Amino acid sequence: MREAVTYRLLRFFPVKLFKYGLIGGIATLIHIGVASLYLYMVGDSLFLSNVAGFLVAYVFSYIMQSLFVFEHAISWRKAARYFVVQFGSLLMAIMISDMFYMLNSYLKTFLVVVFMPFVTFLIHKFWTFKVEKQK
Repeated sequence: MREAVTYRLLRFFPVKLFKYGLIGGIATLIHIGVASLYLYMVGDSLFLSNVAGFLVAYVFSYIMQSLFVFEHAISWRKAARYFVVQFGSLLMAIMISDMFYMLNSYLKTFLVVVFMPFVTFLIHKFWTFKVEKQK
C-alpha cells in the first residue's frame, strides 16, 4: 500500500509540476509584457503598470492552471483561493528578499524563483484545488 502511494506521488508530481512551471513562466512573460506596454502607452507609473500586469497574468494563470494542470472547473471560490495564494506568494517573496538582505541580489532572486513556485504548487494542490468530498 505504502509503495503504491509513493509511486503515485512520484509519477504525479513531475508532470504536474512541469506544467505548473511552464504556465507560470508564460504568466510571468505576460506580466512583463503588459507592464511594459502599460508603461509605454499609458504612463510612467511603475506601480500601476505592475498591477495591470499582475491582474492579466493572474487571469491567464488561474484559467490555465485550473484546466490544464489541476483539471478543475473554473469557479469563483477557487479563483479567490488562487488569488490569496498568489498574492501571499508575492508578499513572501518580498519578505524573503528583506530577510536575506545581506545576500547578493541574484542569489535572493534565485531563492525566490526556485522556492516559491514549489511552495505555491503544493498549496494549490492541497488547498486551492482540493477535491471536495460529496455529502
